[in-house]
Amino acid sequence: MTRFLRNGAVDPQAMIDEAALRTADRCADRHILAIQDTTVVRSSGGGGLYLHAMIGVDAGDGAIVGAIHGQFLSRDQGKRGTQRARPIEEKESYRWLEGADRAAKVCAAARHITVIADRESDIYEAFTRKPANVDLVVRAAKDRSFGKDQPSLFAMADALPVAANLAFTLPAKPGRKERDTQLAIRFSAVTLPHPKNGIYKKTPDEVRLYLVDVRESTPPPGETPIHWRLLTTYAVSDADQAAAVIALYRAAGRSSNCSAP
Repeated sequence: MTRFLRNGAVDPQAMIDEAALRTADRCADRHILAIQDTTVVRSSGGGGLYLHAMIGVDAGDGAIVGAIHGQFLSRDQGKRGTQRARPIEEKESYRWLEGADRAAKVCAAARHITVIADRESDIYEAFTRKPANVDLVVRAAKDRSFGKDQPSLFAMADALPVAANLAFTLPAKPGRKERDTQLAIRFSAVTLPHPKNGIYKKTPDEVRLYLVDVRESTPPPGETPIHWRLLTTYAVSDADQAAAVIALYRAAGRSSNCSAP
């Protein structure tokens, strides 16, 4: 396979685009989970070659529908210090917004589209610029400030009352045995303020989202407890809606490299 991809007559991007066309035909009347993540193809010091890929999964039965999007990224060192001085379109992180846009187009015939990604995609513009026919479920990475004398996002989540407890079987993986456990669910509407640093063009001053906080109540001694903070564009006003968001994130984890078990 490696020799095939290295052949000068082979165009990997054309292969991805053709696969996406075939996926589009299979999306009709389905709720599609568009799951995106970035993986290493070849590492070289602080850089290397990476693949950002998105696959479509049927939310109902978990069947893989097909490839939606993919792009190769060449990373090098020395750019991090300039991140705040560049607009999002000039940053590598723009790939997360491009993925959502691509899902909206490829899966346009779907009944609904949910784009799911892990912490790298916790980007303000990803929420404010999402396509109209797409909802987002993103694992939060940043503990945002709400202003002077206000608790931060994560502190606010810690103070929320437990809305429900969910019985949960944590699957086995290398270094961890399968275990049955309980997850405490908390949730709240949140209004995230516009970031103070960086260049933002035509960006709203705030964005209304919902936070679903999921944490293991009594992990076994010596085990790292599960703790997910999920930001979503889905309205969450009760425990059932919170559980539905958690189920979507878990489904993505079973179908990709997202860190949900």
